[in-house]
Amino acid sequence: MRKSRWLIVLLVAASLAGGLTFAQRRYYGDRAGVPKWEPDREFSKDVFTFVRIRFSDGYGGGGYYGGGRPSRGSRFGGRRSRGDRGWGGGGRGGKWATDYPDSDLNFSYRLQQLTSMEVDPNGLVLELTDDRLFDYPFIYIVEPGDLVFSEEEIKALRKYLLNGGFLMVDDFWGEDEWYNFYDQIKLVFPDREPIPLDYEHRIFHYPFELKERPQIPSIGHALGGRSYGVTWERHDAREVHYQGLYDDKGRIMAIICHNTDLGDGWEREGENEWYFHQFSEKSAYPLGINIVFYAMTH
Repeated sequence: MRKSRWLIVLLVAASLAGGLTFAQRRYYGDRAGVPKWEPDREFSKDVFTFVRIRFSDGYGGGGYYGGGRPSRGSRFGGRRSRGDRGWGGGGRGGKWATDYPDSDLNFSYRLQQLTSMEVDPNGLVLELTDDRLFDYPFIYIVEPGDLVFSEEEIKALRKYLLNGGFLMVDDFWGEDEWYNFYDQIKLVFPDREPIPLDYEHRIFHYPFELKERPQIPSIGHALGGRSYGVTWERHDAREVHYQGLYDDKGRIMAIICHNTDLGDGWEREGENEWYFHQFSEKSAYPLGINIVFYAMTH
């Protein structure tokens, strides 16, 4: 795993209070209003890049989006999801693209805005078998409830994680989706078990202090359950679970975010001001940044 100088750079934001604002921006350009920036040329090879993993969902294709939800609510403007033009190439399966590309663009922007990291404004989509995988220390898998790894992907992911890479898994709900993911990750690490992360773990406290292990619903479920205090998307998904997969040195190689959806908190931040303040600002961004910070410093 290539080591980067910026990995030891500390985050500069101590609180999100006053750091984020809810304000619509008019649509313009291919980024739907998400601001673009140029990373410092001095650190051109040391920028953080948000890498989304493209995988098969077991249904034999389905184009770019298959079973994924359309992306309608970038905080900076509205549009539907598109192919990964400028972010990668090709496509198989479908659920890998849930919330894409708005969640990736918004999160990258917030990471650049709220930290001292140099961040790639575009992000990237890769398959686990891509030779470039080892150039990037952080990867993201979304909606793995129907994920199916090939033998080549199993080998590649195991090698990547054991060599210092970090995986974040997000947005899958209920027992059936958990057991599918569990079966697949056990193919990668038959000798290891995911271990629950309790509230005392530093990932919930540094650099941003969270008051709880948050459950972040999609915006539709959040608005539908607002009057009742319901934040879960299924009856068998009432309890949020955060689990870590550890290497032999006690480092978390993967964080598994089950019965929660950080990606929707990033993607949908501009659709509803209450949702923005209740879930995006309070939980999705702070925890996402905490996870990146942990991944880059351990």
